[in-house]
Amino acid sequence: MTISNELKENMRQIKDFAKKDRKHFLDEAERLINGPRAKEYGPAKFNHERIAKIWSVVLAREVTAEEVVACMIGVKLARLAESMKHDDSWIDIIGYAALGGEIINDD
Repeated sequence: MTISNELKENMRQIKDFAKKDRKHFLDEAERLINGPRAKEYGPAKFNHERIAKIWSVVLAREVTAEEVVACMIGVKLARLAESMKHDDSWIDIIGYAALGGEIINDD
């Protein structure tokens, strides 16, 4: 008998739900920024530079990719101010922090 990928994923999610420690949050952020989100939005630096160009027009001043990342962390913090119980905001902050570190160190 073969276990389907969907069933395996469901089993992983149940296991993760039972143990939401720091490893869970780090692993989930890593999975998202190197998996679905990377595929949906393209390379992180390029995507954040594109966002910076758009924001630069809207704000009438130059915005950097690093500032975009910092502001996105701010958005997630604002959401947590409403409710600290949103796992996805914590995970997104971890992901943005990792991308920010990568972007500032990319020559």
